[in-house]
Amino acid sequence: MRLSFCGNDNASAYNISAGVLRNVCFVDALNLVPHVFLLFITFPILFIGWGSQSSKVQIHHNTWLHFPGHNLRWILTFTLLFVHVCEIAEGIVSDTQMKSRHLHLFLPAIMGFVAATVSIVYYHNIETSNFPKLLLALFLYWIMAFVTKTIKLVRYCQDGVPFSQLRFCITGIMVILYGLLMAVEINVIRVRRYVFFMNPQKVKPPEDLQDLGVRFLQPFVNLLSKATYWWMNTLIISAHKKPVDLKAIGKLPIAMRALTNYVCLKEAYEEQKKKVADQPNRSPSIWLAMYSAFGRPILLSSTFRYLADLLGFAGPLCISGIVQGFQNTTNNTNTTEKVKNPSNSYLSSEEFLRNVYVLAVLLFLALLLQRTFLQASYYVTTETGINLRGALLIIMGVILLYNLLGVSALVGAAVIVLLAPIQYFIATKLAEAQKSTLDYSTERLKKTNEILKGIKLLKLYAWEHIFCTSVEETRMKELTSLKTFALHTSLSIFMNAAIPIAAVLATFVTYAYTNDRPLQPAQAFASLSLFHILVTPLFLLSTVVRFAVKAIISVQKLNEFLLSDEIGDDSWRGGDSSVAYESCKKHTGLHTKAINRRQPLRYQLESYEQPTKKQTRPVETDDIAIKVTNGYFSWGSGLATLSNINIRIPTGQMTMIVGQVGCGKSSLLLAILGEMQTLEGKVHWSKLPDRQMNAEGYFSVNESEPSFEASRRNRYSVAYAAQKPWLLNATVEENIIFGSPFNKQRYKAVTDACSLQPDIDLLPFGDQTEIGERGINLSGGQRQRICVARALYQNTNIVFLDDPFSALDIHLSDHLMQEGILKFLQEDKRTLVLVTHKLQYLPHADWIIAMKDGMVLREGTLKDIQNKDIELYEHWKTLMNRQDQELEKDMEADQTTLERKTLRRAMYPRESKSQLEDEDEEEEEEEDEDDNMSTVLRLRTKMPWKTCWRYLTSGGFFLLFLMIFSKLLKHSVIVAIDYWLATWTSMDNANEVRNVDDVKSTNKTYHVAVFSILSGAGIVLCLITSLTVEWMGLTAAKNLHHNLLNKIILGPIRFFDMTPLGLILNRFSADTNIIDQHIPPTLESLTRSTLLCLSAIGMISYATPWFLVALVPLGIAFYFIQKYFRVASKDLQELDDSTQLPLLCHFSETAEGLTTIRAFRHEARFKQRMLELTDTNNIAYLFLSAANRWLEVRTDYLGACIVLTAAVTSITEGPNSGFVGLGLLYALTITNYLNWVVRNLADLEVQMGAVKKVHSFLNMESENYDGYLDPSQVPKDWPQEGEIKIENLCVRYENNLKPVLKHVKAYIKPGQKVGICGRTGSGKSSLSLAFFRMVDIFDGRIVIDGIDISKLPLHTLRSRLSIILQDPILFSGSIRFNLDPECKCTDDRLWEALEIAQLKNMVKSLPGGLDAMVTEGGENFSVGQRQLFCLARAFVRKSSILIMDEATASIDMATENILQKVVMTAFADRTVVTIAHRVHTILTADLVIVMKRGNILEYDTPENLLSQEDGIFASFVRADM
Repeated sequence: MRLSFCGNDNASAYNISAGVLRNVCFVDALNLVPHVFLLFITFPILFIGWGSQSSKVQIHHNTWLHFPGHNLRWILTFTLLFVHVCEIAEGIVSDTQMKSRHLHLFLPAIMGFVAATVSIVYYHNIETSNFPKLLLALFLYWIMAFVTKTIKLVRYCQDGVPFSQLRFCITGIMVILYGLLMAVEINVIRVRRYVFFMNPQKVKPPEDLQDLGVRFLQPFVNLLSKATYWWMNTLIISAHKKPVDLKAIGKLPIAMRALTNYVCLKEAYEEQKKKVADQPNRSPSIWLAMYSAFGRPILLSSTFRYLADLLGFAGPLCISGIVQGFQNTTNNTNTTEKVKNPSNSYLSSEEFLRNVYVLAVLLFLALLLQRTFLQASYYVTTETGINLRGALLIIMGVILLYNLLGVSALVGAAVIVLLAPIQYFIATKLAEAQKSTLDYSTERLKKTNEILKGIKLLKLYAWEHIFCTSVEETRMKELTSLKTFALHTSLSIFMNAAIPIAAVLATFVTYAYTNDRPLQPAQAFASLSLFHILVTPLFLLSTVVRFAVKAIISVQKLNEFLLSDEIGDDSWRGGDSSVAYESCKKHTGLHTKAINRRQPLRYQLESYEQPTKKQTRPVETDDIAIKVTNGYFSWGSGLATLSNINIRIPTGQMTMIVGQVGCGKSSLLLAILGEMQTLEGKVHWSKLPDRQMNAEGYFSVNESEPSFEASRRNRYSVAYAAQKPWLLNATVEENIIFGSPFNKQRYKAVTDACSLQPDIDLLPFGDQTEIGERGINLSGGQRQRICVARALYQNTNIVFLDDPFSALDIHLSDHLMQEGILKFLQEDKRTLVLVTHKLQYLPHADWIIAMKDGMVLREGTLKDIQNKDIELYEHWKTLMNRQDQELEKDMEADQTTLERKTLRRAMYPRESKSQLEDEDEEEEEEEDEDDNMSTVLRLRTKMPWKTCWRYLTSGGFFLLFLMIFSKLLKHSVIVAIDYWLATWTSMDNANEVRNVDDVKSTNKTYHVAVFSILSGAGIVLCLITSLTVEWMGLTAAKNLHHNLLNKIILGPIRFFDMTPLGLILNRFSADTNIIDQHIPPTLESLTRSTLLCLSAIGMISYATPWFLVALVPLGIAFYFIQKYFRVASKDLQELDDSTQLPLLCHFSETAEGLTTIRAFRHEARFKQRMLELTDTNNIAYLFLSAANRWLEVRTDYLGACIVLTAAVTSITEGPNSGFVGLGLLYALTITNYLNWVVRNLADLEVQMGAVKKVHSFLNMESENYDGYLDPSQVPKDWPQEGEIKIENLCVRYENNLKPVLKHVKAYIKPGQKVGICGRTGSGKSSLSLAFFRMVDIFDGRIVIDGIDISKLPLHTLRSRLSIILQDPILFSGSIRFNLDPECKCTDDRLWEALEIAQLKNMVKSLPGGLDAMVTEGGENFSVGQRQLFCLARAFVRKSSILIMDEATASIDMATENILQKVVMTAFADRTVVTIAHRVHTILTADLVIVMKRGNILEYDTPENLLSQEDGIFASFVRADM
């Protein structure tokens, strides 16, 4: 058939006698002109212009400047493209009904499509380069296109073409579209004035885009990129090369920042407050405030959502149409088609929509659009107004079903609706189970934590198993509640899978028996697809109701919080905290103008937060800094805690506040700071003259420098050190400087005054070491000194110190008093208010305030009080004497050195901490250190299959097999159900054509029976699979935790010295939680969606094998999408988690230190930090959700392509109409499940990290517990004598380390008291550990009572010796449990032990006696008492050998004397080895061993050693005197 433009079957085609414009063909040709014109003009510009430009100029995103009408233009262009597609389709369909080809029917439309595409590409390029003059070409194009189309429309009107004809409608719509586009173009000219005007308007891109730090471009890109997340490509591809970090994701655009939204919401809330101001019983509504602040995006989102849901119904309708059309064509092939008259080549819309290929394309486009809307709605807000949606969806769905199937559809719908409440019930049960699981796991963690903290003691006493069992018991309880959790999870999964099957079964069986007409494939598959749509809202209903309830409760709580009282405004403090709204009242450009990017956030915040007129504190005379008159203050209860306070605090002098515990000293400070509620009275602050900074030379600065500004700003702030030290989670330096400028000289002076230097030197990174919540733990004294240093360092006139000496020993207190207070502060002429109990410092005070019971008892100088109140003065004197006596005692027990020692001990086993922090890194990376790109790349994209396999097998092979088998079976049955439906409906149709009645009825029964059996089997299998997955997950979790616990408990002590406690605890908390609760559902979801997709692809390929060919490119695309996404998603998920922690920590530490922050006047700084951290977390979260959208858009479009190919192949190749329906139904399910496959894969990959970390501990070596001797061969009462021979002993901690003891020889007679001394690191403690084989004895041996200890089983050896450690360790539980966890002893024996340790009376006085509770770590006893408990514990174990490892190091003199006495009397007949910290404790010993560097230097009685003047022992004793 020859091609010709106007067709060659009609002679009149080229006839123009009636006028050129009367010829249809000519008008069509005329329509080609504008399109061709545009292509000719734009191609050279696009290719030549941009080619040369892009090479020269890297177009950065700051040029993304939208011309007016930007979004409207994109929408119109897309509509235009869609109409062009319709026009092409209409032309082709009309053409097929002609005798010869008529190119004029569709060629102009194709050219129009190309031109429209080019126009938008061209526009986009002009816009990015901001060169509007070139838009003229487009303007001309729109005018020409508009004119030619109008000619065509007029021509149709003259011909009298009816409006019902499709071609007429299309032409009409196009005229409108071209007209609108022309209007948009005119508008651009009007606004930008780039042509026809003298002065074109200069426009700058939005502020965010001028800042290269902003990488989140969603708000700024064009519509297409917005819809498909095209701008994310660069990030996701770069994630492949190097991990995504915070730098890569940049910062938030201004409109999304916390500050912007905070101001927005605050204004809205204030509006609400104003509205209800005159109605006292109504409270302002947060809901309305949120709606008015953020209502627009929420509305927009729900609109998108509704559109998407409505488009969702296109699927079933198109399926129905395609199957129907396919059936008609197959049934009508034998009837001859009439060929249309060429002059009447017009199609009506109905005829057009009956064409199956048209329907396939429409389905494809509808899917694309639906998915785009869906993703857009997710981005704008996640899940809003879901309940309404659900209702709407269900109503629509039921109406459509009723149309398809009549009454029987209602039966199916009823099944769904009736089963929904069960879903809800399961959901509530789930929440309960989760809560109880949480309680048990908290308890288990507490126990595990105790074990890890006291692991050394447990090993030395061979008590590991007792404690291990107690953890296992709690774990069993936790697993029981996990079982209920798993049961309910699997039930809800089962319900979700079974409801659609049950509904379909009910519907089709009812239909078969109530209707005479057999079931049509078109009806069957359309309704199946509808049922799938219906189940989704019900699926979500249960969760939604739960969330809604939570949201309502949360908002109520928020409202209560926002309406609660704030600190009184009558104090000067009100000046800063009440916000001036006037400064940013509703000016339109709030987002851009009010927030200036150039300034740091802090100043902006302050400019928002501060009223224009700064209210100063009321002014008083000069020599008094603060004066309180007639003050009554309360802690918000209305009862005055402080009453009748009249005091004055002199400027530049030291005021001391003294009094008994609880008389209101700290409260007085807080009342002055404005933290308490003032019932009556006033606090006056004097206005001080500006300080002369340079007098001291600490702070010599030029006027212009910012630090000077800072000091001026701090004039009214107070440096305050609270009684309970409060540290920031930051470095030591940051804690001391606290936001002030750094001045080296001053910093050094302060740290010296607080004697912090030695402590700082111990820290691994000096003063750059992180301390606080997540940093290194410091002792109370060290924390307190840092807080005092902070107060001293701040450049303020007034310093408040609240009992700074409480946690310090005498040397430090004196040093701080002399250097810090008398020297540093007094020289600086700062006003100091000091609360203290140390009365010996009273003589230093310039002014004293004595308090009693919340009132001021006396006020004045020490002389005044001495003269006026002799009684008080005498009372003070006696107290001072008593304190002096304590001092002498105290001088010996030097607390600080002890604190430093503990710090050193905490620090130095951790040399390897830094190496351990990388333990989460891939193990493979450590193996091949060549850190080249390819290996890293490979590791980042590789799924951890090995770990997955380990996890699956830890659940047991039987369960694994059962799970795989039942899964496969279930999916086969589900496919079989649909397959059976296809054959049944096709058969019925064939029968109907043949009209065989009796065959039909038997057939019906047979078909219905098989269908019911299959459906029943499907439902049962759903239950079985969901149960097996959860069951397998539980077993795996149980085994992994059990193995982990046992492995850790039996680990060598060196492991605990090297591994930070937090790291081990993490395995038991976070990782175990993931394994318990997160992996099973992810695994279930992953297998389900993967199998669904595979069965769908299998089914389509079975129906139409050609589909496989089309599948290859789609498969490749899918592989790359998931590969790139997984890597980026993993990084972004980690970023999201890691940015959340600092935010929560910052929040809790701010709440803790509120008084300090307010006293320092640093509210703005902390608020700003809070906003910054929120922004950081938000940007990570936004990118994570954008990456998810990126993936979903891609997989959805792939799914749409699969639907299109499936539809086209099945129409051309399909065996019968039933299978066409089946193929399409399955293709539609793929679109829903493809992205779940990838999402679950990514989640599983992250979660498998937990399994991997647990496994890394499982590969650790345990201690060797079995000995050569059987426990039964060891005599029951060994060791009886307590004779110890040490022969040539060599010891090391690990076989790759240097020996710590070298060839040590010693002999200890039974019952001897031996002292071992030496400097730190001389091997004293290693020797004591060697007795218990806690270290590796690689040469020589220790023989106790004739048995070589290396031959004994560890448990036997350790259970027969006793040791008292340096740090007293108690466990939570009863006192009885702490003395004798094995419950072997009688009560008399325990009381005897307590009496020996001189604790009997104290324990008797406790409620419950021996059963009195010990809190965690024994916190409810003093250190000395704890040490005595340890002594009693050692006594209870009747062993003939006792080892004391520096046991007296951490106790005071009194307790130490008790200990010494007890050892001499109660242990008179036992062998005692004492490792001495202070030499005088072993002067009474029978034998002294002096060690140095792992060797014995001196070995004799103390008398002999003392007689050697130049001996080491003698020098030790001299130093200790």
